[in-house]
Amino acid sequence: MSAPRAPHPARSVAGRRALVTGAASGIGRATALLLASEGARVAAVDLSSDALAKVLAEASAAGGDLRTWTLDVSDGEAVTRVVGEVARTLGGLDIVVNCAGVSLPGAFGDEEAWRRTVEVNLTGTMRVCAAALPHLFASDAGRIVNTASTEGLGATPLISAYTASKHGVIGLTKSLAVEVAARGVTVNAVCPGPVRTGMTAIIPEDAKDKFARRKVPLKRYGEPEELAHMILSLALPAASFTTGAVLVVDGGMTALNAKPL
Repeated sequence: MSAPRAPHPARSVAGRRALVTGAASGIGRATALLLASEGARVAAVDLSSDALAKVLAEASAAGGDLRTWTLDVSDGEAVTRVVGEVARTLGGLDIVVNCAGVSLPGAFGDEEAWRRTVEVNLTGTMRVCAAALPHLFASDAGRIVNTASTEGLGATPLISAYTASKHGVIGLTKSLAVEVAARGVTVNAVCPGPVRTGMTAIIPEDAKDKFARRKVPLKRYGEPEELAHMILSLALPAASFTTGAVLVVDGGMTALNAKPL
């Protein structure tokens, strides 16, 4: 007798309960708005209450169900409190998207830049996952999507803390995926390449264009909404056999630059 086949669950997040960190700007904002537009009940979480208010207004104008919480993911006690409040308010959690992140300039050995970067990008991601897991275990399709980076696959000079933290997010994603697989929760990561976000806003437009023409097969920077759609795909109930995956979304940049071993 053959093994039973898995069901083919919905390609929809309508009615699903989602928490998105870093939701006031960039990829997090685009993801929160996309999930809300697709019918999910969204908790948008970020440091900036003013920026969150704008996201709330935009989602409300489009008829989306989105609520906001202010949170610094480097504050462990606050993470536990806010994730608990979100779960009680929404009646549980089905989807967690970790987009909160910082990239601080600093020469190698700058311990303050290192501490803050790792605390937000890596430890903050771990804390949100840990606080959310009991609620995700109660879901029939628990999903975690972490935001890493192409810096987690290689390196660029002068951002060692950011690069190390994103390598760590990939490792965390893979280890957590195998640890919780038996409980039905999937854990995946996206690796954005050059994307138009607040982190890249300081780069002059001519420098962006020159880089994209030389390094990116699609010859342009990506938009946050393009990353949000990949995150949505991983958050679907139908994405039930994808876990521990690290999906590169970079316009072909790493494929072009890949060298044989």
